[in-house]
Amino acid sequence: MRMKKIIMAALACMLALPMMAQLGEERHNLAIGVGVGMDMTKVDLNPRVKMKSHNGMTFGVTARYMSEKYFKMMCGIQVELNYTQRGWQENIEDGTGDTYSRTMNYIELPLLAHLSFGKDALDKGMKFFINMGPQVAYFLSEKEKMSESWDPTYRSNGVNEQYGKWVENKFDYGLLGGIGMELSTKVGHFQLEGRYYYGLADFWGSSKKDEFSRSGHNYMGVKLTYLFDITK
Repeated sequence: MRMKKIIMAALACMLALPMMAQLGEERHNLAIGVGVGMDMTKVDLNPRVKMKSHNGMTFGVTARYMSEKYFKMMCGIQVELNYTQRGWQENIEDGTGDTYSRTMNYIELPLLAHLSFGKDALDKGMKFFINMGPQVAYFLSEKEKMSESWDPTYRSNGVNEQYGKWVENKFDYGLLGGIGMELSTKVGHFQLEGRYYYGLADFWGSSKKDEFSRSGHNYMGVKLTYLFDITK
């Protein structure tokens, strides 16, 4: 029920843009740029596995089109193409001293409704914004890292099928939301944003015969983006 509400909110946000376009002042501001950030990633596994956040880098290109001004709110769409590192680090508490982490590399394509509050997109100064929408991703590669003294036989939770089990479903999709601030200057726009992603797909099989009924990504991250105007 909670996920249905999140999905409906994201769809409503995307559908609201053309309706606002009929009421607001038209803008045709296209900006492109680059972004870099850090993600604190985990995976949602069932049966559950105790884990810590896995830190990974993300970087890529961004394009934003601002189309309307509606009172104090600017409306537009932001599209990105990012390389990102996901994965998890396990919190092993069986007395062996074992350590384990996995890095999973993806190409991501978010399509986001961009709502900005405060200054006009073309005005210099500070403004705040919200990003929300779907994201699709494609798996590239992965790597396990474990301690030299490795014995997963007696894990306290009894789950060890994840070790050496490689990605089976390369296509990932989910919902991405973010909130941040933007400083517009004569040399461009600088964004600082906090983000959260909830994956709706499983990267392993999830049928009754499979070991895990759920294996999805989720992460929180911080991203810094620089944009410069192409059209105003």
